[in-house]
Amino acid sequence: MLPIAVIGVGHLGQHHARLLSQIKNSALLGVVDIDEKRAQKIAKSVQTQAYREIDPILNTIKAAVISVPTPLHYELGKKCLENGIHCLLEKPLCQNVEEAEKLIKIAVQKNLVLQVGHVERFNPAVLAAQKFIHTPKFIEVNRLGPYDPRVSHIGVVLDLMIHDLDLVLSLVKSEVKNLEAFGAKVLTEHEDIVKCRLRFENGCIVDLSASRISLEQYRKIRIFQPDSYISIDYAHKDLKVYRKKTPIVKNFNDIEILKPSLTKEEPLKLELEHFLECIQEGKKPLVSGEHGRDALELGLEILEQLHLHE
Repeated sequence: MLPIAVIGVGHLGQHHARLLSQIKNSALLGVVDIDEKRAQKIAKSVQTQAYREIDPILNTIKAAVISVPTPLHYELGKKCLENGIHCLLEKPLCQNVEEAEKLIKIAVQKNLVLQVGHVERFNPAVLAAQKFIHTPKFIEVNRLGPYDPRVSHIGVVLDLMIHDLDLVLSLVKSEVKNLEAFGAKVLTEHEDIVKCRLRFENGCIVDLSASRISLEQYRKIRIFQPDSYISIDYAHKDLKVYRKKTPIVKNFNDIEILKPSLTKEEPLKLELEHFLECIQEGKKPLVSGEHGRDALELGLEILEQLHLHE
């Protein structure tokens, strides 16, 4: 059993605590939150201890899930890593690339797992799609949802689009050659809607849309490549693969449609199980600190482009 704590039990952190209390090889020793009433409420629901700060259990735990506001990621991540604690940090990894690099360096020096919470990588539809994806030429991503005042302190690029930036970078496996980005502030002081086009060195083009002013939730990615295209519905964990059955497509009968059966496991649970597995087996995580840094760096470049058009 791996002794672990959840730091920050707000909207997402409470689910980390809930799932860790259910995972067999996890021993949830405590939840930490500056809101003592909230910490006690969540602790009671998962039968563990509540703390206002991490210090009382720093020497007891071996791992931590950090789910606090982004400005606190570096400070808490550094404290845990320097004390020999493996970390799963929610996205974005840090506020800037410099902070991210420092955390990566500490994790490497101390031989610790540093995983970043880009949970879509653990979406069953995304996991099942991997074997069908070989040479993406064009990718279209849409992530739209209703306004949530809880995240009005951050824009859609680092709150929503960053999930897709991480996934796209993992699929295309090439450097970004150039990018164009446009957006608007509608309900907050940050960008509420953004459209971006990425051109990669290998020729792949990616169009991304992110919005938090949509009346409906819509989260899909479509990947086009020679011989096939893959459609993933993140929200419904649905995967469809359309591919040629013959070298020349004369009609629709020359196309086969695959609908693989998928596990209904929560992506967040799969992410946490992977984190624990990496610690216990000494493996590099699927979403490493380096991956988190790269997605953050690209997100910040997109924000720079947006500011040019203000």
